[in-house]
Amino acid sequence: MSTKIKGELFSSRSLVSKKWTFLLCFGSFCFGILFTDRMWIIPESKDMPRPSVSTEAERLKLISEGCDPKNLYQKEVNRDPQALFGEVSKTHNAIQTLDKTISSLEMELAAARSAQESLINGAPMSNDVEKKQLPGKRRYLMVVGINTAFSSRKRRDSVRTTWMPSGEKRKKLEEEKGIIIRFVIGHSATAGGILDRSIEAEDRKHGDFLRLDHVEGYLELSGKTKTYFSTAVSKWDAEFYVKVDDDVHVNIATLGETLVRHRKKHRVYIGCMKSGPVLSQKGVRYHEPEYWKFGENGNKYFRHATGQLYAISRDLASYISLNQHVLHKYANEDVTLGAWFIGLDVTHIDDRRLCCGTPPDCEWKAQAGNICVASFDWTCSGICRSADRIKEVHKRCGEPENAIWKARF
Repeated sequence: MSTKIKGELFSSRSLVSKKWTFLLCFGSFCFGILFTDRMWIIPESKDMPRPSVSTEAERLKLISEGCDPKNLYQKEVNRDPQALFGEVSKTHNAIQTLDKTISSLEMELAAARSAQESLINGAPMSNDVEKKQLPGKRRYLMVVGINTAFSSRKRRDSVRTTWMPSGEKRKKLEEEKGIIIRFVIGHSATAGGILDRSIEAEDRKHGDFLRLDHVEGYLELSGKTKTYFSTAVSKWDAEFYVKVDDDVHVNIATLGETLVRHRKKHRVYIGCMKSGPVLSQKGVRYHEPEYWKFGENGNKYFRHATGQLYAISRDLASYISLNQHVLHKYANEDVTLGAWFIGLDVTHIDDRRLCCGTPPDCEWKAQAGNICVASFDWTCSGICRSADRIKEVHKRCGEPENAIWKARF
């Protein structure tokens, strides 16, 4: 009985509390609306004028016009052609700058790898290489390698007394003009024999040799050329690397002025370009044992610089150094060099001043103000009897004695 009474009282209290709760909530809601209406009045700003309907319409019109594909196309068509050309030119210059940067990085990588290989193979590192690896390294204009042989002592002496500065003048040429000149030679089949000792004695007297890790021999000229460029690029950081024979007359200042005209170009290959026949007959001079690679009998070689004198830029010398173990050698040195570049994006420069004839040819050109870079006899692939005649050629075709010191590279 008591339990039933307690349940009825509890249910009645719950009913009453629900009614009062509903009334209380409703009253609070009404009071809140009244309070909000009176207190939340947005003040009108006097300093910030509201945009008019016409202004808003103009803005919408401008936006819609800018997004209209027809208007966009019309604006593109009406652009100034000069402005378009300027943008294209800027893009082209940016691409060239990027290409130059990439090329420089490739050259530095190749030079570093060459120096590393020299260390790994136990080859002696010169002071030039050590300096080259330090910040602020010296960059030279060109390295001129004079290809010579053990039996060519008289030729070397005739070069020293004509177009190649000797002693202190040669050192001054390196310091002031950035031009390195060296006679290039390897070693005999009998290392340390009498031939090697004679070159060592001559080098102690003049100090103008670049010794190669190469066995000398006429049929090994292609290999010698490869070793020369690989060695030179690891020893000296230069813009150009030149190879010349010891029976050719050279005007150094004119050579430098010729090369600097092309210093902003990439992968430069300079020389007198020719395309001679591929000789398949055995026993003849310049016979090509691999003649079958060049097609049918009677075909000609691809264009390449004649071997008496040619020059390549640093990036190409670095390419040879980096890939020397896989570069194929043909019988003829000049053909071999051209073959290494035939599949590359190389700038071939055909300059006929690098292959003038001996007097009167080079003399007439000098009198006309067109001094030759190099002079030789085609019939002898160099100056005939050069040890006896090069002084005469120098006298009649050589540049003024002070030309090299007045030249600005």
